[in-house]
Amino acid sequence: MSSAVTLPETRYASVGNDRVAYQVFGKGKRDLVHVTGLWSDVDVSWEEPTVARFLRRLGSFSRLIRFDRRSSGLSDPRPEDGRSEAEHWQEDLLAVLDTVKSEAPYMLCQLDGGPLALGFVHAHPERCSGLILANTTARYLEAPDYPQGHRRKDAERFSAFVRKNWGNERFCEILVPSQAKNEPIRRWISKWCRAVASPRTVATNLEAIVDMDVRHLLPEIAVPTLVMTGADHSMFPVAHGRYLADNIPGASFVQLAGADSFLMWEALEATLDRIKQFVTGERGSAETERTIATVMFTDIVKSTERAADLGDAAWRELLDRHDRVVREQLSAFRGRLVDSAGDGTLAVFDSPRFAINCALALIAALRELRIEIRAGLHIGELELREDGRVGGIAVHIGARVLGSAKGGELLASRTLRDILIGSGYQFRERGIHELKGVPSKWPLYAVRPAKRK
Repeated sequence: MSSAVTLPETRYASVGNDRVAYQVFGKGKRDLVHVTGLWSDVDVSWEEPTVARFLRRLGSFSRLIRFDRRSSGLSDPRPEDGRSEAEHWQEDLLAVLDTVKSEAPYMLCQLDGGPLALGFVHAHPERCSGLILANTTARYLEAPDYPQGHRRKDAERFSAFVRKNWGNERFCEILVPSQAKNEPIRRWISKWCRAVASPRTVATNLEAIVDMDVRHLLPEIAVPTLVMTGADHSMFPVAHGRYLADNIPGASFVQLAGADSFLMWEALEATLDRIKQFVTGERGSAETERTIATVMFTDIVKSTERAADLGDAAWRELLDRHDRVVREQLSAFRGRLVDSAGDGTLAVFDSPRFAINCALALIAALRELRIEIRAGLHIGELELREDGRVGGIAVHIGARVLGSAKGGELLASRTLRDILIGSGYQFRERGIHELKGVPSKWPLYAVRPAKRK
């Protein structure tokens, strides 16, 4: 699900005859460059709702600048002129900053973006007002004076894993372990990987990254610096972050919750609060984001009785079949699965038409599997929470609408019906209902497909 906010336009900055893709978003007084290192795709990022929400929240208190360096995402290939990945990266960033007239932005740098940004700030200290280093390092490999580094054979093992699994769902387990069982996120991570670079390019990138060592630059970094590292991060353990903070003059260190490489899913509010305070000096995270959307609740009719009749093994198999159909139909109708608890689901849609079509398709498809469900729909303002869930009175109303539905029936609130008057769908009155915990009485309507002309 995406909000009604208009997505930023992708433009191009020039580096000689090459083009570097970039986006600018937000109207904050301070500029903030957000980079994830050598790998990015400024367009595909917006397709995942939680990532898009994170970017919009950054843009709520800054003018957010993002770019794809050459050989990644939407930009031209990197020239074969003998210079390093890091040199080209700096050149690309300078071109973007000059194009958008950003003199000295703050920089939020994750993963291999850390050593790249440290090299940039050391070379161009006048072009940076402050540096945020999140889940990153100054050196990857261990050394006699850097025992916290990774062993080279482990780095080679990781490189082999990437070569084999780049572009499939297993990479989600590495980048975002908190979402490893979330199938939509797994699919998006796979797509993101394929979009940012080809397997061969990624393998070449890894060779360049693994031997990076910018420790000698740290004592000369002369801009305010905040270091943030996940408590359970495996690629960049806490010791890597503390080393950065201990060796950059005046740097502060914050230990984040979790093991994810990206900052979107674990302790989002606390993370945004830290970033906003560092960039703007203001306390408190950005205002909770809200959007208008349609909620769909479903559950299996008489699930307790079915479970008792079938037994644990057969019931589990039935639920697995149910879940597969739900995922397929949500994908077909652009819905986002928010919650799945045993025999019930909660999904969110931008379009009430897609929600109706999905619910009707689910009822029909599951009936063929001898699974009877009921469904309830409502449209209203939702609160988008940091963990990807949704809240607000609209969610409670949707749940209560479901509670009034019969087996095989799709019920909708009057709010949704009024929006779709004249759409061709058949709305049949199902009486006035008191929805527990919800003010007023609510007319509900059974929904059937639009009549064929």
